[in-house]
Amino acid sequence: MNKSELASAIAEKAGLNGTQASAALTALQEVLIEQVAKGEKVTVPGLLTLERVERSERQGRNPQTGEAMTIPGGYAAKLTAGSALKSAAKGK
Repeated sequence: MNKSELASAIAEKAGLNGTQASAALTALQEVLIEQVAKGEKVTVPGLLTLERVERSERQGRNPQTGEAMTIPGGYAAKLTAGSALKSAAKGK
């Protein structure tokens, strides 16, 4: 499902028109990005938790040469599925 298909499905479920649903989806995307960039944890109960995590510097190998190298630390986004999402994935 792509973004336009998701917006159409939201519009149908919520009784909105496609433009309103698309705007709401875009706004949600912007809010999630802003909050994670600030280091804030975002929780949608039962659905998901999204947070920024720090990755430490670590050792790795160049796959072409086999040479040892240091992989710099940084930040990543971590998504944890909530209970409703986990149940849906299990088919319950």
